[in-house]
Amino acid sequence: MVGVVAGWLNVMAGGGSLLTVPVMLFMGIPGPVANGTNRIAILAQNIAAVSAFRRHGFADFKLSLSLAAAASLGALGGASVGVHLDGEWFDRVVALIMIAVMILMATGRDKDKPKGGGTVAKHRLMGHVLMIGAGFWGGFIQLGVGFILMPILHRVMGLDLVRVNMHKVFIILIYTIVALAVFASQLELLWWTGAALAVGNAIGGWLGAHTTVTQGETLIRRVLYVALTAFIIKLLLF
Repeated sequence: MVGVVAGWLNVMAGGGSLLTVPVMLFMGIPGPVANGTNRIAILAQNIAAVSAFRRHGFADFKLSLSLAAAASLGALGGASVGVHLDGEWFDRVVALIMIAVMILMATGRDKDKPKGGGTVAKHRLMGHVLMIGAGFWGGFIQLGVGFILMPILHRVMGLDLVRVNMHKVFIILIYTIVALAVFASQLELLWWTGAALAVGNAIGGWLGAHTTVTQGETLIRRVLYVALTAFIIKLLLF
């Protein structure tokens, strides 16, 4: 059940790993191993989500692939650092980033939105440069990476939120392959635990993609703000 909720939340907004990683830590799994094992579920989730978007007629693989390539460069470096990550010092850093993202998304959100529904990306060079940094964070810890990718795709590149999620799941799918390879090469990951979690994440990812297409931007924005708020409260107070 945790995997299903996490997969749906990850596709709709982000922050699903805040549910799955703590569960593994509660089970006594070391932080770096939990960080790496979580990527197995993330991979399955985004395969399902990409497939669901494509079935609904939402796909732009040329742009998705180029953005994913940029993110993968960052993910390679981030994962190389993440395999040594331990302790909880990063919680406060994540919370501060989430606050910044929420402010960014809440202020002037319509000012840069392109006409014609936001189906054509703009500022592509800047978007690809920022993807390297987003990929580093995703490879490093993954938690909340959706909240970083969404402003890049929505505010910088001017895409509507349905296409934002369409590209987001493909980008995460590709760079997760890179990050998982780094973690697997240096740590003993719990493949059966990851596989069990992956089943739930895949179901949640498919449901999240379906909800995105059928409900559109209004629900996505509501889920985004609720997820951000819950994420920040959890990190700062608990």
